[in-house]
Amino acid sequence: MIIDVHAHTFPEKIASRALGVLSRNSHTRPFTDGTIPGLSASMRESGITRAIIQPVATKPEQVKRINDTAMKINAEGESSGIYSFGGIHPLFEDCCGELSRISESGMKGIKIHPVYQGLNIDDERYASILRFAGELGLVVMIHAGWDIGFPGDDSALPLRIARALDMAGYCRVILAHMGGWRCWNEAARLFAGRDNVYVDTAFSLGRFCPNGDGYYHGGDECEMLSDDEFVSLVRAFGSERVIFGTDSPWSSQRECVNEFNSLALDDSEKANILFRNASRLFGASCRI
Repeated sequence: MIIDVHAHTFPEKIASRALGVLSRNSHTRPFTDGTIPGLSASMRESGITRAIIQPVATKPEQVKRINDTAMKINAEGESSGIYSFGGIHPLFEDCCGELSRISESGMKGIKIHPVYQGLNIDDERYASILRFAGELGLVVMIHAGWDIGFPGDDSALPLRIARALDMAGYCRVILAHMGGWRCWNEAARLFAGRDNVYVDTAFSLGRFCPNGDGYYHGGDECEMLSDDEFVSLVRAFGSERVIFGTDSPWSSQRECVNEFNSLALDDSEKANILFRNASRLFGASCRI
């Protein structure tokens, strides 16, 4: 079994337009068409059994619609293998009510993305979301580190995330991109000892695909972790706290699986990362 805890899709009516905007902003090319059928085809090609969509509410008024869609996706998850987290925005008028609705629907977690939501993660409004999510038992996926499409935006750097977690109290979180994209050493220093913090492998190993329009970044700023660096980071966190994710469509699921399987990790470490840890977090069936 392989569980991809970090994928993205868009409604079919807007997928092409959304991918176009994101591709121009990030100067990268997607590997699927950004739809659920496209993700499903990619999963079959790569041998991925389950995928979890991580929706991003970029505006407060999107929250209810995103969560209604997530609930519909989850209702079909047993047959499709595709599930969804919920989405929340720190400026939404009733975060506690919506988090309760998410929890009551059976969803296991939510996604927040400070860069796209225009607020520093160590703002009290995020801390209150984390605090209540913790009370409800929801897992929170947080974009961590720099964002390829927003150079210089420090709203989700590891030090800010550490402050937010201290403000919020106990909450289980998954920090995307191995704890902080392009901030990996700092992430390991701040989070390796926190047993409530997991990291995912999304957009940290292998390659990304430039769209030919040039970059905001220069030199080696878009380089991923080398194989040796990645293995060292797994060992720093412990394989029981690393979870497989791809960031599809921005990485190839097949290449991510192949690259991961080629790493100098033992079979138990690989099993932890590919499916055991997600199963422990979300239940044996990974029903999201």
